[in-house]
Formats: sequence, structure tokens, C-alpha cells
Amino acid sequence: MEKLDARIRNHDREIEKMCNHHFQGFVDSITELLKVRGEAQKLKSQVIDTNRRLQDDGKDLTSSMEELQQCRVQQRNIATTIDKLTHCLPVLEMYSRLQEQMRAKRYYPALRTLEQLEQTCLPRAGQYRFCSIMAENIPKLRIQIRDTAMTQLRDFLESIRKHSDKIGETAIKQVRRAWSLRYPQCNSAAGSSTHVHGRDPSIHPSIRFDLYFNYYRKQRRKQARLVLQPHSNMHETLEGYRRYFNQIVGFFVVEDHVLHTTQGLVNRAYVEELWELALSKIIAALRTHSSYCDNPDLVLDLKNLIVLFADTLQGYGFPVSQLFDMLLEMREQYGEILLKRWNITFRQVLDQDNYSPIPVSTEQEFKHYTSQFPLQDPELEKLPFPKKLPFSEFVPKVYCQLKEFIYACLKYSEDLHLSSTEVDDMIRKSTNLLLTRTLSHCLQYAIKKKNVGLAELVQVIINTTHLEQSCHFLEEFISNITNVPPDTANATKLYGTSTFKDARHAAEAEIYTSLNAKIDQFLQLADYDWMAAVQGGGTLDTSDYLIDLIAFLKSTFSVFTNLPGKVAQTACMSACKHISTSLMQLLLDPEVRQISMGALHQIHTDVKECESECRLLLHPISDSFTVTSLLPQFFLRLQSSLLSLLFPFLLYKSVFLSLLLSLLHIFCPNLNLFLHTR
Repeated sequence: MEKLDARIRNHDREIEKMCNHHFQGFVDSITELLKVRGEAQKLKSQVIDTNRRLQDDGKDLTSSMEELQQCRVQQRNIATTIDKLTHCLPVLEMYSRLQEQMRAKRYYPALRTLEQLEQTCLPRAGQYRFCSIMAENIPKLRIQIRDTAMTQLRDFLESIRKHSDKIGETAIKQVRRAWSLRYPQCNSAAGSSTHVHGRDPSIHPSIRFDLYFNYYRKQRRKQARLVLQPHSNMHETLEGYRRYFNQIVGFFVVEDHVLHTTQGLVNRAYVEELWELALSKIIAALRTHSSYCDNPDLVLDLKNLIVLFADTLQGYGFPVSQLFDMLLEMREQYGEILLKRWNITFRQVLDQDNYSPIPVSTEQEFKHYTSQFPLQDPELEKLPFPKKLPFSEFVPKVYCQLKEFIYACLKYSEDLHLSSTEVDDMIRKSTNLLLTRTLSHCLQYAIKKKNVGLAELVQVIINTTHLEQSCHFLEEFISNITNVPPDTANATKLYGTSTFKDARHAAEAEIYTSLNAKIDQFLQLADYDWMAAVQGGGTLDTSDYLIDLIAFLKSTFSVFTNLPGKVAQTACMSACKHISTSLMQLLLDPEVRQISMGALHQIHTDVKECESECRLLLHPISDSFTVTSLLPQFFLRLQSSLLSLLFPFLLYKSVFLSLLLSLLHIFCPNLNLFLHTR
């Protein structure tokens, strides 16, 4: 204890020392503390005031935080509501659209809306009562829509079948109106069809739209076969062709409209396949029925209708080049029909012609004919009225008909999308056929007719000469209407010159033949008395048949003055030669067994008469000395040939030698020259 007390005392002393040592510091600290107490009081007051204000502000902040928290909760609720409404509104809108479509009886788009509602909108909307109600009603609505949509599709197919004719007629009228006004064609659908919304790729295929697509296409194919089947009497009238084309145009206008307003019901490949099938059947039907047509006006109207039909469908995007190719083929048929019609026309013109020069009494008449035919004759124009044109009526009529034929060919070539050169070539080829076939045959027909006389044949030669001279005017006429110069390379030339030359040569040959036939008729009247006695004193008279023959030749050759000189000369020479040959055959007739001197004197008289008249016959139509000098030689050859043939004839006929000598002196005075030539 003592130690403890001692220890305590030691510690107390140490404490006291320490306290004494730090007393001044303690006093200073107390002094400082007393000073700080006042500041602490101020600080405390400030802290209290600050705390009060902080508490007040904290209450406001707490209130704001509570309000913010409430707003955040509302915001989350609004966002959630918006999200839910975002999924529900399409359902409601889709259902509302479905109800509107059903009320409007637009079942096909309603079926698509129902499918989209079931497969897309309802699963996104979530589990709501109205969604459950809708989901329960969907199967019933689907069945109702399917049945009604199919019924409506059938009604639509029946409607477009009935109205295809009217739709096509309206579409063609639009194109015809565009032709007349020269406005661009408007490719708008002429008919009405059900509007169908585009198909969404996300739609589930359980609705089986292929059922509708296949049914529609199958029924339309059946309708196409019916539309493309023409009536058996379609070729009889243009109206039959028009109804046929209206139905086809209406059919494909509807298909084009369905193609562009729907997706899936038809596609481009289906429409193109259907058009290719239709095009082949259309061309085959037109080829068959147009072949029955023999009226060029109907063929021309049909051509214009086909062009209108092709342009209408081309405006809807269908290729129609094969139709224009077929029109070029039909042009050959049209040309043949034109040739047949013009064959009848030419024959009527030739049959009705009087084969006499056209008399004109006034300047007006003269201009009338020169306006129809390009007559180039200054000397004729100077002659006073009345006067005559060298040709007959058939020349201006034939020339006008040639121009009408060219116009008819030009009408067919219009609107075929051909160049001017192609049109010019087609017209020239057709005109050549008209000249070389039709007109040539008609001229041959006119020349070869049984009742045609020499005067008519002479007029035919004159007419064909003028027509031949007018060929270059036809060339210019074709060039003017086609705007193709006649000197264009590879341009077809008209064969009119050769046609009229051939006809003229045929007429010339027919003149020679007819003249000889007429001479034969006179020679058949020859009635020589082969055993006639020699008349004493005086001269013998020319035989009556020969007088008539010479009179006939004079009247005939007077007509030949209008012929070209060579033709008239040839006709005269042919006639004289034929007379000479016929007289020779008359003498050498096997039935003539004896010839008396009197008969020979009579023949000699007739031959001399022929020899003297031949110069007079040829004088008006020829001034050529060579030709004039040749004619008597035909009769001199008759004398020489007769002598050469009569040697054996007289020997075997037991004719006296004195008769032979007399015959030599009559027919061949220069006996030595004759014997030398033998």
C-alpha cells in the first residue's frame, strides 16, 4: 500500500509538474476558448438558421421528388398505354376496315384484311377481351367472305363476259377518235373491274388465294376460247368482223386492267401466254375468212379495222407485229380481187366503146377529155372546133381506171407503217400486174372478138399507141402520190410500154388475119370457067368478085391512113401477097384438070387489074418508092411461079403446046430471062 501511495504521490507530483508546466497554456486556451464561445454561439445560430432553411427547402424538394416520382410513374403508364394502343389500334383499324369492306361487298380485299388481322395484328395486341371476341369471330367471317367472294368472282367473270363487246367497242372508239384528232392515245381501261389491294408477302398461305387465281384463270381461258371462235358467216359483212374484234379487245383490256390493279390474280407471263395463243388463232381465223371475200371495198374496210384493232391493243402493250405481217399477206389477196374487178371494168369499157375518134365541139369538151388523159398534140390544139380526138372513149376511161387502181392500192398501203419506198414499190408491182395480166388480157379479148371489124382494130392500134405514150405520165403520177422520185435506185419500172406494144402487135396481126379472111370470102366467089373460049376482039372485063374485092380494099385502106405508115404498108403488102398466093392456089387446085386459053386470058386480066390497083391502094399511106415497087412483084412472082409449076401440070393434063406458048407470052414476056433463071 505504501508503495502504492508512494507511487501515487510520485504521479501526483509529476501531474503537478506537468500542470504547472502547461498552466499558462491552459490559461491561454481557456482565454481562447472564451473568445471562441462567442463565435461558436454565432455559428450555432447560423447553423440553426441554415438547418431551418435547409429543412424548409428539403420539404419542398421532397414534395417535388414525390411529384417527380408520380410523374415518372404516369409517364411509364402512358408509355405502356401507348405501346398497348399501338398494338391494339391496328387491330381496331383493321377490323373497322374489314367491316367497311364487307358492307361495301368488297369481299376479296376483305379476305386479305381478315388474314392480316388474324396472322399479324391480333398476336401483337396481346390478351384482351375484344381480341378474344375478334379471334372467335374470324373463322365465321372467313367462311362468309370466302363463299361470298367466290360468288362475286363468278358474277364478275359473267359480267365481263357480257360486257367485253361494249368494253372493246369503247376502247376502239377512243383510238379512232385519237386517229381523227391526231392526239396521243390514252391507255386507260375502258371497262370496270373489282379493285384488289396488293398482296402482302407476310400473309399466311392458309387462306389459299391460289384457289381464286386458278379459278379466275381457268374461267378466263374458257371465255377466251369462246371469244376467239369466229362466227361461220363472219366474212359476209364488216359488222361480223367488228363484233369479233370488239370482243377480243374487250377481253384483253380487262386482263390488262386486272394486271395493273391487282397483284397475284394474273401476272405478265399469264397475259403474254394468253395473247400469243389468241394472236395465232386470230391470224388463222382472219386468213380463213378473208379468203372468202371477193369484194375489194370490204377487204379495204377489213384492213382498216384490223389496223385499228392492232393499234388499240398495241396501246395496251400487246405486240401486234404479226398482224401487220398478215396485212401484207392480205395485200396480195386484195391485189388479186382488184385485178378481177378491174378486169370486169376494162371489159365493160371495151364493150361499150364505139371505136371511133371522139368528136369535140367546144373548148369545154376538149378540156374535159384532156383533163382525163394527158394528150400532147400541139397541132390538134390549133385546129378549130369542131374537131376529133385521134383516140376513142376507151383511152381516157382506161387511163382514169389505171389511176383509180393506183389510188386503191395506195389506200391499202396507208397506216401499215411502211416507208415511202416500200409503198411505191408495192404500187408499181400491182400496177404492173394490172397492165401485163388484166389489161393485156382484156385488150386481147377485145382484139380476138368474133364481131370485131377492121375499123375497130385500126382504132385499137391508135388507142394503144396513145396509151403507150402516156406511160411516163403514170410513172410521174405514182411518184407524186408516194413522194418517191422515179429515178430512185432499184425502183420498179412500169411495163405499160411493152403491154401496149404487144396489144398493138396483136391488133396488127389480127388486121392481117381478118383482111386475109375477108379476101378469102371474096375469092370464094371466084367462078372461073376453066374451059372458056377465047373471045375475039376487045378486052376482057375484070371479074366481078375482083371488082368487089378491090372496092373493099379501097374502103379498108382508106381507114389505114390514120395508122402508122409501117403498119399500113405491111397490111397492104400482106393483102397483095395473100391475093397472089390465093390465085396461085386457085390455078393449082387439083380439081382443075384442064385450062383453056380463054380462062388464062381472064386470069391475066384479073392479075393486071390487081397489079395496077395495088399502086393506087398504097399511094395514100406510103410515099416510099421501094415499098410501092415491091407490090407488083407479088403478081410477077405469081406469073413466074405459075409457069414453073405448069410445065408438068400441062404435060399430064394433055394441053396443047400452042396453049403453053400462049401462056408464056401472057405471063412472062421475057421468056429468055425466065429460062435462064431456071
